[in-house]
Amino acid sequence: MLRATVSLTEDRDEEQEDEGEEEMRDGGVPFYVNRGGFPVDEETWERMWRHVARIHPNAEVLAKEIRSATDLPKIPIPSVPSFQLTTTIPQRLEAIQKYIRELQYNHTGTQFFEIKKSRPLTALMDIAKEMTREALPIKCLEAVILGIYLTNNMPGVERFPLSFKSQYSGNHFYHIVLGVYSGGRFGALGMSRREDLMFKPMEFRTLTDLVQEFEGAYRGYWHTLRKVKIGQYVSHDPHSVEQIEWKHSIIDVDKLSKEELRKELERHTRDMRLKIGKQAPPSPTKDRRNSMGSPIRGPGSPNRRVSRVEKRPSGEKKVLEQKPSTDINGYQIRV
Repeated sequence: MLRATVSLTEDRDEEQEDEGEEEMRDGGVPFYVNRGGFPVDEETWERMWRHVARIHPNAEVLAKEIRSATDLPKIPIPSVPSFQLTTTIPQRLEAIQKYIRELQYNHTGTQFFEIKKSRPLTALMDIAKEMTREALPIKCLEAVILGIYLTNNMPGVERFPLSFKSQYSGNHFYHIVLGVYSGGRFGALGMSRREDLMFKPMEFRTLTDLVQEFEGAYRGYWHTLRKVKIGQYVSHDPHSVEQIEWKHSIIDVDKLSKEELRKELERHTRDMRLKIGKQAPPSPTKDRRNSMGSPIRGPGSPNRRVSRVEKRPSGEKKVLEQKPSTDINGYQIRV
């Protein structure tokens, strides 16, 4: 019965992690999600302050001082990074990570941007644009979406979600970063309260090396890494209607030997390489462009494409100029 209860709890945690609920939990600590967009509605705003008062020491006094102050310092808004053609990939990724870090980690207990993993990529990119406009503190999942948005114009960089489930003192903790691959090296972008659980420079030769780097960081905080979920490469088309594949591979790290873990990660790396070069589903922009083409032509409508061919001397000119004929069954044959 105990095993069944634990299993049900873990399943519920997995569902919550995937889709998100109004009150979510990370390591037993609840946090809320702003589902009303911007500007933040009064109910969400007041709930955030009530929650801050519960989870932070001396928060009631601090909150009162902040809300009643009339001369709060103006917070600088970080600039979205832009690059010259000569800027290298590692330099671009470091600048993107610097921008994400300047937004700061969200300690309020209320996630400002609602991220539903089932949404198409184009909708998630709209949320990322909103992040750059609002310039508010973010959490790890928001940082992944923002990282995808900021690297969309870098076709030489493949991006994939890389999420972790760890355990400490009986509680489970969930974290996610954006894995990156370019030039035969792996790295990561992200946001965390811990410096060594987000950005990783492009210096890891294999996916195994990257995962083991994170595992070592978890051990430094007395966390046991239980699971790693690795998604597929994300499309660079910001208008794509396909969904992000968040968990192509789910690996129980604590149940595998180092050699077994290496083989599993190598298998996933091969799967990701197979996806490179495959054409993504057409974006809405392309669909609209195709739907705005010429209407269906009637039998008497001039065929522009044929007329252009007729202007060029070719051996097919006489064939194209032939008038429609009728066969013995009465069917009209059109060229």
